[in-house]
Amino acid sequence: MMASRQLMGAARSRTLGSAAMGLRRMATVSDTPLDRKVKQNNWEEGNYINYKKMSENLAIVRARLNRPLAYAEKILYSHLDDPHGQEIERGVSYLKLRPDRVACQDATAQMAILQFMSAGMPSVANPTTVHCDHLIEAQVGGEKDLPRAIDINKEVYDFLGSACAKYNIGFWKPGSGIIHQILLENYAFPGGLLIGTDSHTPNAGGLGMCAIGVGGADAVDVMANLPWELKAPKVIGVKLTGKLSGWTAPKDVILKVAGILTVKGGTGAIVEYFGPGVDSLSATGMGTICNMGAEIGATTSVFPFNDRMYDYLKATKRTEIGDFARSYAKELRQDDGAEYDQLIEINLSELEPHINGPFTPDLATPISKFAEAAKKNGWPEEVKVGLIGSCTNSSYEDMSRAASIARDALNHGIKSKALFTVTPGSEQIRATIARDGQLQTFEEFGGVVLANACGPCIGQWDRQDVKKGEANSIISSYNRNFTGRNDGNPATHSFVTSPDLTVALAIAGRLSFNPLTDTLKDKDGNDFKLAEPSGDGLPLNGYDPGQDTYQAPPKDRSTVSVQVSPTSDRLQVLSPFNAWDGKDATDLPILIKAQGKTTTDHISMAGPWLKYRGHLDNISNNMLIGAINAANGEANKIQNVTTGEWDAVPAVARDYKAKGIRWVVIGDWNYGEGSSREHAALEPRHLGGLAIITRSFARIHETNLKKQGMLPLTFSDPADYDRINPDDKVDILATELAVGKPITLRVHPKNGESYDIKLSHTFNESQIEWFKNGSALNTMAKKAKN
Repeated sequence: MMASRQLMGAARSRTLGSAAMGLRRMATVSDTPLDRKVKQNNWEEGNYINYKKMSENLAIVRARLNRPLAYAEKILYSHLDDPHGQEIERGVSYLKLRPDRVACQDATAQMAILQFMSAGMPSVANPTTVHCDHLIEAQVGGEKDLPRAIDINKEVYDFLGSACAKYNIGFWKPGSGIIHQILLENYAFPGGLLIGTDSHTPNAGGLGMCAIGVGGADAVDVMANLPWELKAPKVIGVKLTGKLSGWTAPKDVILKVAGILTVKGGTGAIVEYFGPGVDSLSATGMGTICNMGAEIGATTSVFPFNDRMYDYLKATKRTEIGDFARSYAKELRQDDGAEYDQLIEINLSELEPHINGPFTPDLATPISKFAEAAKKNGWPEEVKVGLIGSCTNSSYEDMSRAASIARDALNHGIKSKALFTVTPGSEQIRATIARDGQLQTFEEFGGVVLANACGPCIGQWDRQDVKKGEANSIISSYNRNFTGRNDGNPATHSFVTSPDLTVALAIAGRLSFNPLTDTLKDKDGNDFKLAEPSGDGLPLNGYDPGQDTYQAPPKDRSTVSVQVSPTSDRLQVLSPFNAWDGKDATDLPILIKAQGKTTTDHISMAGPWLKYRGHLDNISNNMLIGAINAANGEANKIQNVTTGEWDAVPAVARDYKAKGIRWVVIGDWNYGEGSSREHAALEPRHLGGLAIITRSFARIHETNLKKQGMLPLTFSDPADYDRINPDDKVDILATELAVGKPITLRVHPKNGESYDIKLSHTFNESQIEWFKNGSALNTMAKKAKN
């Protein structure tokens, strides 16, 4: 917390006015500039930005709290379902919110729509879009990879396309681009609240939007017009001063912050950037910083509205939104004297380029020390592949700067030593850099242009240059680099950095190269230094939209039908989970005691498993196959307590389920960090799990487990994790479940006396109903019948 509360000036006093004396009528006084009807985007009719309502809600909350507000708070509180009665305490209260929109990527949209279908509603109640970006595997290049993906995934795309048409959802076809880039280009607006079924949804913070990654069940709530629940986040302030220059890029800001906060330091908090340094960043650069905030566990990240955002809105044909935002600008930034729960200061003028990794996105090393770190740690020196693009770094600015470095190398007669790939973030970016020449530069440089999709960033990469198990180094401008994340090879050392450094190290072909100080050999053997990157933040000739890949819902949706074949191995209609029996659970085996980092990639791998995201039973065959078993230090090898035999995790879980045996998982710190994928919660529920008991949880995963009727519980004393043996049996006294009270775990060691330990939880009253009814979806259906 900042040392002292600063009093706001006369402007704040005028804002409070009579409202401070409890006269609610002041909150509804018409503010004429905010009465305008401005569309949220250029694709939808009838969906408007409601700054007037936000302003009214905010005035009510200001009168109640009587303190300066952070910008993140302003966005959340202006979207409260009940601004008069909502309890508000950062880090404690559960806020009931009304988001402006929902967005789903294709891998998670399948399960979200299947759940929405079971709610029996004719149309989504709030603006929703679906984006086909996750199921396109990178092999030889976008021109061939995209048609192959459309053919392989035809059943899923047909399902999504028809379901979107049926339920009034905008559908972005395969090839459109990555969800987060499409949102920034088309749907994000300052002060808005968006939820998206992908952990990197915060990318839209680059346009001053509070954009939060959630599981599909949360999305279904908003699609069905229920308030969305979020624990009131704390706010971490990052004050930026100075100005970026030379080789330092916006990506280096979040690489530095990740090093400071670590992968769990942002849990339960929104990261809010402010200060004079903000104005030197482009809107897309701010998007990059917000995007990778997911790697520190932050609820989201946000920047205040400024002229750079206005410029981007204008460039993307949304000038009217920019003008409207200017009329509401006083509430699109933090109040003077706003307090933060933690404050970080970064001088951009002194910030060094960073490289983070391997194996974790928070191992931050400045470029001046990276060669030494690589040598000391024995990281493979040769850079095998350099990869730029992805949702994190595929803006026009990113591509322009990267192309300037590649062109400098070409002018000296050299190309990339490493294999080199380019992933345009959207069809608009691809078409624009094709028109303006950057794409040709990359191809001359030796690059392979991949489809406008996630590709290697999420493991959709048919990599052929190394064998599985072969130690090697790759470097990318992506956001996430957990073990095996990109190529399924646990021996791949994956490093995350800016596109600029990615290109530079790909040219050198080695980790020890520092473009700020080191020289290369040109085609004649002469030494030269790479020129500093340069490029335009926005295209001088405007954006080229490229091919039209958007499907609007038809005016008449009555004749549209959604087909799911009962014999499909890709799609499966959901059956409701059973309600709780009202009893304590006794004599439960521990399916696995997971040791160390257990991300959603460990719990429900992506890559080749993505094709089963719409089929719960099939995808459950990957449940926890990447988690390390504390009993033997191995992955996907656990002991079946009923047979004594060792088998794969899903196989043992299925055997327990067939025998009517519920089970639990014991987990370590920050269990479930990483992606928002709710399959990591659906699978243990489907295979008979009752509870996941850990030292701590990542936010999204904990909520996902609650939504599916599971018990996410934490050791009240984290040291109790060490007392539990994998072959113990446990009782969970579920009848003790009550708001704010611990419940008892009775442990029955294989050899020794039974003992009790306390487990904590974060359930509120409505979430306890989810558990009792078997899931949040069951609760929704139950209320609909009453």
